[in-house]
Amino acid sequence: MDSEPYKLALISYVELVLMRRGNTNYHLVLAKLGSLYDCKIVDCYDHPEYLKTVLKEVYKEEYNSVISQIKSYLGDLSNVPKIIAFFKIMEN
Repeated sequence: MDSEPYKLALISYVELVLMRRGNTNYHLVLAKLGSLYDCKIVDCYDHPEYLKTVLKEVYKEEYNSVISQIKSYLGDLSNVPKIIAFFKIMEN
């Protein structure tokens, strides 16, 4: 099964949720991913632990709300095995 469409959907929703929560924090997330891991949000599909670390740092007590919001946008796609695995890491 080609996971590229799922990857694009997930990354798009991650970016959408972060942008809606404010440009400053969105750009801070991008900067931290770049400086700590030399990656972008799209790379976090295969390395969700990077995104988890940075989101927890930037959003602190709002972290769980950010993750819930991303999941709610995904709807039916949240049943895709790779996306289930992604959120298992994000939610632990």
